[in-house]
Amino acid sequence: MSNRLVWQDRFNIGVSSIDEEHKKLFSILNRLFEYRKQEEKGQWVCEEGIKYFKDHAMKHFTDEEAYMASIHYMGFETHRRLHDNFRKKTIPALEKELLREAYSEDSINHFLSVCAGWLIGHTLTEDRAITGKTVSKWGDLLPEDEQTAMGQIIVQLLKDMFMLKPRVISECYGGERFGTGVYYRLVYNTKQGETWEILLIFEQKLIVNTIGNIMSDESDTINVMLMNAVRYVSQQFVNRVREHFPSADMYEIKEENLLTYEQFQKIFEEQNPQFSLLFDTGAGYFAYCVIAPHLMKDGNAVSIKADNAMTEIKKYLKKNENDKKKRILVVDDSDVALQAMKNLLDKDYIVTLAKSGLSAIRNITLNRPDLILLDYDMPVCDGSQVLEMIRAEADFADIPVIFLTGRVNKQNVQKVVPLKPMGFLLKTLGPSEIKKSIDNFMETR
Repeated sequence: MSNRLVWQDRFNIGVSSIDEEHKKLFSILNRLFEYRKQEEKGQWVCEEGIKYFKDHAMKHFTDEEAYMASIHYMGFETHRRLHDNFRKKTIPALEKELLREAYSEDSINHFLSVCAGWLIGHTLTEDRAITGKTVSKWGDLLPEDEQTAMGQIIVQLLKDMFMLKPRVISECYGGERFGTGVYYRLVYNTKQGETWEILLIFEQKLIVNTIGNIMSDESDTINVMLMNAVRYVSQQFVNRVREHFPSADMYEIKEENLLTYEQFQKIFEEQNPQFSLLFDTGAGYFAYCVIAPHLMKDGNAVSIKADNAMTEIKKYLKKNENDKKKRILVVDDSDVALQAMKNLLDKDYIVTLAKSGLSAIRNITLNRPDLILLDYDMPVCDGSQVLEMIRAEADFADIPVIFLTGRVNKQNVQKVVPLKPMGFLLKTLGPSEIKKSIDNFMETR
């Protein structure tokens, strides 16, 4: 990248402190672009400049997250997840590459291009979404555990097929350019009439170092024969991934394309991915992106016809009856405890789960519950602090809250009395006793 980053009005989100920090980050990157061109500056200047950029970016993320929390921003958890990917995976991976390559020109260019691309894309989408100027691009990502599972499958396949040692460096790859890339697109139709669009992005040197070596091709560039090999290896690779996801019943390739970066970027701008993973394979970078919006839906609507009309209408009415069930929000930092409560209550209530106070506030805002079961002993923000946040909102002040706790502590009880909880429920009770207590409470309400 030889051009400077130019600050434009569209980068402003309308929060002066955040806008000023974004300008500083742009300025730091521009200075690094200049240093890169001046050999006399030396490696140490780039090292110090990159360290300064990293430290400044990390502090900015912390400040930005504090601001989002203060305004109860609904997309806070997703936004923080994007920050975490960049600060805990992408940046450390780029730093390792710099050390491995002894701050070579290519590794510095790679660091700067990825950081610049991430900063521009993040500012124009996620940061502008904070003030409602745009919609978050990552609202349709599948849950983190599913992203992680997909990442583990691809890591294993890259090991098995090419003897590589890859690692995931981002679960929210935003389409940033890395090196000289090859952009390959596959579109599948399923038997259910759904469409899966899969994008595989290879750094050119990855192809040369893997498939090129297998074919004994000594060239550093990609020729027609090598590109055809890439196409068929890619299709086999996707089929291997698909074997782990039987619900993705792909049976026919509808379309395949080799894209320019601009064409790839346009697809990313127009559609939100459900999986978007970036890997450092040690031999070059690789990204695997899936666009399949139906994965975000509970199921497709059934077409009503003469022969199924009565059945489908009955199902619809039955579903509406279920939607009249009372709602319970369970807040606990333990996945095991959350799942146990859901299994216990799911038959008679609509149960929603939250792992933190902020997640609880978001759930309450979106779908007001009839009862909140709140773990008292949570880290960072304990039950009393969460209840204090709930009571601070006039619209939530009258929602009944029962604390879940391993033991009833007199000091804790006295501490929360002014916040008017409806009582304490011991986790050590048997499931039937817990269920009976909740049922009795709901009946009296």
